[in-house]
Amino acid sequence: MLRRLRNLITPANVSTRGKAGASPLLRNDPPAVEQRAINLAGKDIAYTLKRSGKRRSIGLRIDDRGLTVSIPKRASERWLHSVLQDKAHWVVEKLDGWQQRKPPETRWADGANIAFLGEQITLRIRQGLFATPAQQRGNELWLFVVDDNDTTHIGRAVSHWYRHAAEQLFARRGAHYAALLGVAPRAIKLSTARTQWGCCTARGTVRLNLQLIKLPLPLIDYVVAHELAHLREMNHSAAFWQIVESVCPEHVKLRRELKAVALQHLL
Repeated sequence: MLRRLRNLITPANVSTRGKAGASPLLRNDPPAVEQRAINLAGKDIAYTLKRSGKRRSIGLRIDDRGLTVSIPKRASERWLHSVLQDKAHWVVEKLDGWQQRKPPETRWADGANIAFLGEQITLRIRQGLFATPAQQRGNELWLFVVDDNDTTHIGRAVSHWYRHAAEQLFARRGAHYAALLGVAPRAIKLSTARTQWGCCTARGTVRLNLQLIKLPLPLIDYVVAHELAHLREMNHSAAFWQIVESVCPEHVKLRRELKAVALQHLL
């Protein structure tokens, strides 16, 4: 028995020494995703580093979430540093541009304004013994909470109200345009995509971005009509645009207006 116990704990049984079949728990593989910081052009820049075994080059992406750097799994630190320093001024310029365009964060407090159907409505927050769902009263959104300093709860309550309002409105506008187009969508669902206002699947499911509820109704109608038209033409051919125009004559103007809206800034 003693000999068997000694055999179980000998280095030969636990050492990997780079051999095939070694336990993956003992490998020194770098993490797939890391949060890092670097000084570029005199500014400290935080960024997300992503490694992939499929990549062969280093790619940089800048959006509302900041800088994301994608690299091959075994890329050297020297190569990474060289690319970042080479693109330093471009990175700083693009990040500054996003920062300037970024709208101020919503203030979840009494008197704050939030967007709804192209207008600004005012939050009215009151303390009460019990929390209640948000209710719209004219151009105000009333919310009773136990703690008016609990911004997390207030934000969630407003988000829930947005979803409920969007589900109801999109269903009504979807039914309206489906009848005009002579189509029957399998379902109309909410989407939280960061880059698309809407989409239509080959199986007939239409997804409409929740953030549309903040835009004027004509823009919402354009997106609804556009996606439902795909149930007749699953492309963007001349025939497709004729279908859209049949129910949305101002689609060219509305499409241009929608392109001027930065979806990421509404998130």
